[in-house]
Order: sequence, then C-alpha cells, then structure tokens
Amino acid sequence: MKIMTCPMNGPRNISEFQWLGPAHDAAEATDENLITRLFHTPNPMGVLREWWRHTPSSTVFIAERDLITDEILRTYLKGSDADKPQTNS
Repeated sequence: MKIMTCPMNGPRNISEFQWLGPAHDAAEATDENLITRLFHTPNPMGVLREWWRHTPSSTVFIAERDLITDEILRTYLKGSDADKPQTNS
C-alpha cells in the first residue's frame, strides 16, 4: 500500500488523494504561455512539484515527487515555511 502524508491529516492511503497537476510559479502564469503550459507540458525526469487534494477533507497541498522512483519526497501547504526555497547551508 502506498502512503502519502497529508499536511493536515497525517499519513493516509494514496487512494484518498486526487492529483491536480503540476505546480507552477506565479511568474509562469501569463496569457502568453498559457497554451504552452496546458497543451505542451514537458515530461521531465526528476523531482516535480505537484498539486494534490486529500479528498475526505478537501485539503489542497503541494507534494514533491521523484518521477523516476515515484517516491513522494515531502508535502506542504502553499504559503507555509516549507514552501520557501530550500538553501544548502
């Protein structure tokens, strides 16, 4: 059984979640690149930030998932301290 950690409700079975698509930076959300973002999305290998929803509680959050191993690296709410870029110090 695959487990995902909801930032509000803790570890849950993956069947309780709905994938909502890749998370984009606000700077990418322009009319000029809307068609490209919607219809020509690249399929990169590596870590992708994605929107997910815990359906029983309707909690929407971001998950970082490694597309090569399908491992969920971390989950966090948008605007939380975890949403800030990580620095290597």
